[in-house]
Amino acid sequence: MQLHMATASKKSLLTLLEFEPDEIIHMLSRAAQLKRTRLVDDPPVFKGKTGVLIFEKPSLRTRITFEVAIHELGGHTVNLASESVQIGRRESVEDVARNLERWVHLIVARTFSHTTIEQLANSCSVPVINALTDAFHPCQALAFALTLREHRPDMRSTHVVFVGDGNNVCSSIMVLCAKLGYHFTLVCPTGYESPDDVLSACRAIASKTGSRIEISTDVHAALATATAVYTDVWTSMGQERESEQRKRSFRPLQLNRELLAHAPADALISHCLPAHRGEEITSDVLDGPNSVALDEAENRLHVQKAVIAHLCA
Repeated sequence: MQLHMATASKKSLLTLLEFEPDEIIHMLSRAAQLKRTRLVDDPPVFKGKTGVLIFEKPSLRTRITFEVAIHELGGHTVNLASESVQIGRRESVEDVARNLERWVHLIVARTFSHTTIEQLANSCSVPVINALTDAFHPCQALAFALTLREHRPDMRSTHVVFVGDGNNVCSSIMVLCAKLGYHFTLVCPTGYESPDDVLSACRAIASKTGSRIEISTDVHAALATATAVYTDVWTSMGQERESEQRKRSFRPLQLNRELLAHAPADALISHCLPAHRGEEITSDVLDGPNSVALDEAENRLHVQKAVIAHLCA
């Protein structure tokens, strides 16, 4: 995969790579403020405007939080069923984008291919927000960052350990850590690392922010200094044929009490959800006192409001 930036004149959120660290910090601060004043002092920054939601994949948290976010900012949503549009098949991505820009003020898209969302952003004059692609999930990373700030206000020497597949969520959290100067380690079996171009981009950023980006197969060593431990499903949407092989490869990395005994007692535990309980994480860990997964799920709403305000105000 080649990383590309949107070339349209407006700003979109596609990967987090297109945002400077101070912009990310500003959005996180704005999200915290919007959370404190929710339903009391919601800024009508999207009043009279419409956002369209295009979802090619199933969604609970992403779809609901974007609908609520747009509503609470004074706007209106249109849900565009992917089967009715058949974007890229019945009509080209570019033609869909050029039509939508005539009617709406924001496009939120969850697509299988990251190329699709790049084409949307490069073909229209309204902001486009990545609600998940096969390559990145930037809103999830922002929600994780807000959750970290809430639970660990002193963010010096933060070390995020991602245990599992180097997938889209992993890539976005890696980008976030590189941008904000957090140390990041991906622990995975050989062959399941993050894409080389993402890793290279993050290491280049880290050289300027003081972050450290590492890939390891030694989960015990990585966990020893973890501030937060993150995991995700071992088999993402579209990888179902690999499910049994992935279960065998990742089984030693299940987040359970025995494995987490190697981490600091106060290390935070999170998951982007939905979780396959009993596979990548056990229920007692996901529901345990160190888990912030539901806090992170809640924070999807607040960071997405902040992103919309940043892009569309």
